[in-house]
Amino acid sequence: MATIYGRNPNIIYEIVNEPDYETWEEVKTYATEIISTIRAIDSNNIILVGSPHWDQDVNLPAEDPITGFNNLMYTLHFYAATHKQYLRDRADDAIKKGLPLFVSESAGMQATGNGALDYTEWNKWISWMEAKKLSWVTWSVSDKDETCSVLNKSASDYGSWKKEDLKESGTKTREILRNKSKNK
Repeated sequence: MATIYGRNPNIIYEIVNEPDYETWEEVKTYATEIISTIRAIDSNNIILVGSPHWDQDVNLPAEDPITGFNNLMYTLHFYAATHKQYLRDRADDAIKKGLPLFVSESAGMQATGNGALDYTEWNKWISWMEAKKLSWVTWSVSDKDETCSVLNKSASDYGSWKKEDLKESGTKTREILRNKSKNK
């Protein structure tokens, strides 16, 4: 990937997505090896590193970050119906310790990807990310039969989606992004 795309300034590498039961030491060792490989080819683009427990334990890299490389960020994942204030508090502590965070997976339902959208908690997350100036990505741009998929089966594989091509999660994500762009 770095050889093919590394000279493009808009590339973001996510090298460890949602480590589950690995320790931070295991993730850090693996990530350091992969980062070294990428940096030998691409010295500047952002590299995202996950943390244990499905990118919830951002406190661990905050205590022992990877050093010796530039443009590293650590990923945080949340699902608003599951992850509440405790996870924002944990992330706040990591940020206070200087850990750069990127929310590379987020949505309004349960962590299973299904269940009802928790609009109240999702709005809290959006407000929190705005206040912290964090970039975020929604999960998932697909048409699978699950709440987290933002597209209906009618959606084109090539974009140019209409409102009727969006599921409830897609409609809310679109609203958030459009409101964000209006407020600039």
